[in-house]
Amino acid sequence: MAQKIRSADGLLQVIPPPGHPAILPKKGESNVLITSALPYCNNVPHLGNIIGSTLSADVFSRYNRTRNRPTLYICGTDEYGTATETQALKEGITPRELCDKYHVLHKETYEWFDIGFDYFGRTSTPLHTEICQEIYQNLGKNGYLEPQSKDQTYCENCGRFLADRFVEGICPHCGYEDARGDQCDSCSRTLDAIELIKPRCLVNKSHKVVARTSTHMYVKLDTLQPQTEQWIKNAARRGKWSPNSVINHDLEIIDARMKAGLVPAPLTRDLVWGVPVPPLGREDDEIMQTKVLYVWYDAPIGYPSITANYTPEWKQWWFNPQDVNLYQFMGKDNVYFHTVYFPSIQLGDKRDWTTLFHLSTTEYLNYEGGKFSKSRNRGVFGPQARETGIPSSVWRYYLLSTRPESADAMFSWADCIAANNNVLLNNFGNFVNRVLKFVSSQYQGVIPESEDLAGPLSPNDSEDSVFISDVNRLLHEYITVMDAVKLRQGLQTVMAISQLGNGYLQSSGLNKALMISNPKRCAQVVSRAINLIYVLSALVEPYMPATAKAILPQLNAPPRAVPDVLSTDILAGHTIGTPEHLFKKIEESLADKFRDRFGGNEAKAATTTTTEAAASATASAKPKAKGKKDVAAPVFTGVMTQEMISKETEITQQGDKIRSLKAQPKSPETDARVKEEVETLKRFKSELSQLQFP
Repeated sequence: MAQKIRSADGLLQVIPPPGHPAILPKKGESNVLITSALPYCNNVPHLGNIIGSTLSADVFSRYNRTRNRPTLYICGTDEYGTATETQALKEGITPRELCDKYHVLHKETYEWFDIGFDYFGRTSTPLHTEICQEIYQNLGKNGYLEPQSKDQTYCENCGRFLADRFVEGICPHCGYEDARGDQCDSCSRTLDAIELIKPRCLVNKSHKVVARTSTHMYVKLDTLQPQTEQWIKNAARRGKWSPNSVINHDLEIIDARMKAGLVPAPLTRDLVWGVPVPPLGREDDEIMQTKVLYVWYDAPIGYPSITANYTPEWKQWWFNPQDVNLYQFMGKDNVYFHTVYFPSIQLGDKRDWTTLFHLSTTEYLNYEGGKFSKSRNRGVFGPQARETGIPSSVWRYYLLSTRPESADAMFSWADCIAANNNVLLNNFGNFVNRVLKFVSSQYQGVIPESEDLAGPLSPNDSEDSVFISDVNRLLHEYITVMDAVKLRQGLQTVMAISQLGNGYLQSSGLNKALMISNPKRCAQVVSRAINLIYVLSALVEPYMPATAKAILPQLNAPPRAVPDVLSTDILAGHTIGTPEHLFKKIEESLADKFRDRFGGNEAKAATTTTTEAAASATASAKPKAKGKKDVAAPVFTGVMTQEMISKETEITQQGDKIRSLKAQPKSPETDARVKEEVETLKRFKSELSQLQFP
């Protein structure tokens, strides 16, 4: 097929696609290094995990490639630590076997979602050990390590110290009986295992757990704090950080831990599965030789170590702050470790590290009025998305359109299906298919002569000045918001441009009659619409790469870079490919089936209750014996109305608000606010009950 594409510098994508070997930064260019929080290797990710880090980072990495910027996207599984040992115990396998198993599951899940890492590695590698140990030794040489002896939980039956996740007990703050050694899931307080009341060993609850002294190495975050604070202020200003829990718009440090004064943090643990503590050439080496490095120390080092497994030239990315900007993506619960803790480690190492430029975080994605829960089978996890039969492009679109950028968001099957049918099918897909089919049927697949010159279209065009100006305005908006990592707004802009295209076809009256009555104008409309589709293929590629990949052969064109303005790039005489539909309708009735399937234990219970209620209703229709009264308890049928879902969301947000308040330093004012918010929470729950049982 004949290809006639305008030739111009920067018109086409020249940066290799994800996974291409040996991508290195180029001096003097905008080199972009991207990481997403390393998923912990003891379970499969759910939709909230995916949108919170890996999918968002993938969109930004693909966007930068469409702008022809040298881009490297690194991720991998975080494999050391107590959670791995705990899960391995539960499954009756070794930590290595567990990590091998879940590494594959994670990789397969991300591949199906079209997440294009340049390299997806893991932390249990020799290079990871080498880099972790080198940084540790540098911290020691620079005077930032000190041993401390403290009481820890010790299991007399196991004959070893219990790392935080190997011990459970009663929370000393709220009395929750199943608090973990590192955190209470009820009040969200961070804990030290030794604080737990009536501690129990996770291996066997009948084991005797006592307090025993153990010596560990600590990093002097207090000594490093002045350097860290200054770095945060400079980095936040340079990278235009959005206000978060660390620093505000006025560049004031607001992190509670920093305001109270950082304290030395432990770098070692009494475990087997982890990076061995290296010698420092000091008297305390003998005490440390049986210990491993703490997972919160070694996990962030996974970013450079995974890069080192990708290329031996990894230092060109990680020790090159002059030429490389580092963007990191994660959920809000990881902010402290990427803005305070790990930068402190880099500063203490004293080498010229590439440090955080811009942090992109999300709030929580909840599921149909509640939270995702693996133990309750509630929500969509890992490979289950594929099992629904909904294409990955649709999943990506819906998750990104509801990305919880400034507040918690709610996954809804009805909204997901509506997004496919109303936006992707009727808006985006309709525009692309309508234009291509018209060219195929009326022009035998060959772009007609429009008399438009190759290159940018004039915003002063006699026929389409408003249309061209509107497209150019939206293109400028797209580039601006994408550079600012406002991904949800970028996607909205893409759909606004496709909607503009639909409106253009309507206002221009593109049909066979126009072709007969005004062939020149018809050819002009076709040319401009085809070139808008070419632009859309580049704009949508970060969000739905499979959709972009489907558009290009239909256009018979190579991947285009994101342009600044609308231009004539596909020229007269160019032959397009075969038009095909990009999306298919999803039946609305599937929403109920998916709710039942992924609603978890509660949904099954609700279904049973509904059946029992129906049987009761049938029985009550029979004649009653004289003198007998019906006494029935209220039964919730399990059918969630929109009002109930909204109230559930309010309850979830209120609970998060209370947990956030409880995490603040105690004071009479804080206690009063907690009591006030708890009363509000009770009222919300009462209102929900009234909706369920009026």
